[in-house]
Amino acid sequence: MTRTLFLGLDGATFHILDDLTRDQPGQGVVMPFLGRFMADGFRAPLRSTPHPLTPPAWTTLVTGCNPGAHGIYDFMRVDDRQHEVFFTLYDFRDIRCETIWSLAERQDRSVVSLNFPMMAPPPRLNGSLIPGFTPWKHLRRNMTPDSLYERLQAIPGFHPKELAWDFERENQIGEEMDTDYLAAWIGYHLPREELWFQVARKLLVEDQPALMAVMFDGTDKIQHQAWAYLDPELRPDSPDEIWLHLRKLCFDYFRRLDGYLAELVRLAGPEAQVFMASDHGFTGSSRVVRINRYLADLGYLRYHDIADSDAARRRAASPFAYLDWAKTVAYCPTPSSNAIFIRVAREPGQPGITPTDYPTFRTRLIEQLYALRDPATGEPVIRDILTREAAFPGQASASAPDLTLVLADYGFVSIRNLEPVIFTRPVATGTHHPDGVVLAGGPGIQPGWHRESLPIAGIAANLLHSLDLPIPADFDGQVMTHAFTAGFLHGRPVRSGPPTRPVKDGAVQEDAIPAEDRDKILAQLAMLGYLEE
Repeated sequence: MTRTLFLGLDGATFHILDDLTRDQPGQGVVMPFLGRFMADGFRAPLRSTPHPLTPPAWTTLVTGCNPGAHGIYDFMRVDDRQHEVFFTLYDFRDIRCETIWSLAERQDRSVVSLNFPMMAPPPRLNGSLIPGFTPWKHLRRNMTPDSLYERLQAIPGFHPKELAWDFERENQIGEEMDTDYLAAWIGYHLPREELWFQVARKLLVEDQPALMAVMFDGTDKIQHQAWAYLDPELRPDSPDEIWLHLRKLCFDYFRRLDGYLAELVRLAGPEAQVFMASDHGFTGSSRVVRINRYLADLGYLRYHDIADSDAARRRAASPFAYLDWAKTVAYCPTPSSNAIFIRVAREPGQPGITPTDYPTFRTRLIEQLYALRDPATGEPVIRDILTREAAFPGQASASAPDLTLVLADYGFVSIRNLEPVIFTRPVATGTHHPDGVVLAGGPGIQPGWHRESLPIAGIAANLLHSLDLPIPADFDGQVMTHAFTAGFLHGRPVRSGPPTRPVKDGAVQEDAIPAEDRDKILAQLAMLGYLEE
């Protein structure tokens, strides 16, 4: 019997959900089920990780530990070899903490985990796991158990291209942000989310796992590309037919998603506790901050001379073309990271500052970053700068960025070598906000709105408590007791258990994604604005 159902909604925000659960002119209520669920159950803002990005945030949610403990900070891992810097994709083998999947499994609770990122190559567990963020050609060998793929083939119309990220198809949709591009982009996610729902329904009905967890990520992708058509505050006074058409396509996606949520909750049964959460929220971003260009202006990042030709100038616009690593002491590796790495020379003669100069250098750099202002308005463009030790304490702190920037509008930085350093977009694009959502319903759940943001690390603790399991002593997250009734907590008091088990590198199968397909992943991340080509 399924005790606990968890539905992940990537990037969901109350700013949009509250609008979609109200009557829309000519559209009715787009998400009626979710509206009832929120009205009848528990709801609160959910504070994401210090940098609200998909990989660290979902990893925190499924481990109960913050990035300084689990070690995932971005899509890409930085390997600084002094005279050259390499970038590789993070995967499950980089996670330094035990997940709730294994915690539940070794305490006799069966699990189904679907579409969560950083889960490939997959761990072995009592149940089924299909990772997210995986090219379709590698999906079969990256799901567990081995027999699962054959079971999925019984679903009418099943094809892994519809289930996984089809990077070839997504990259063919178009490169320009025009209306045809957006229409195709939104429409692409409908069959994909449909198949994730079909898989979830099949495994929920046939296996009845104690913990059923599935994540829908079209919410994030559509908000990135179509924010101007979803944000009620950006609605034109007199919208034209194109605007209304694109908004309707967005509504079509969310209406279908609402049906999937309703059916999964129905199938889980009236005795199941249901939790929904996002990894972060969303907001609009209008300002572009080219942080590596600014570091170059400060003299901390150096480029080789650019040849006097159009081809050379086009190449110089890419992030690291012509970058002189031998003379670079500070840089941002990816837009998604909003990070600055300070290079420290390990031995005399190596690139970087000396270890003794590090505190003074970092303090001066922080002051210079805070001094960066929008020339059009005079406003600061950075609202906060997080240091490694303050934002990411833990066993994996050494691999964290030296500094993480929080921009004034929460946007991602640009790392292109272009001028000016700051400019304003004509139309706002969707970006991540630190406050996402947490919802709960079912027996033992306390209805009502909790105004204070609750930490994302607490979701794992809530799911374990719902499964009647103790909370590991080394969890960063604690049970969100506000979500449960006093009677439920009296009958099932929160229990503390032994620490999680150490995670040994290489304890999972060694299948890796080939370089060709890693390049496709990087291209897709660039389309979403997480990387720049």
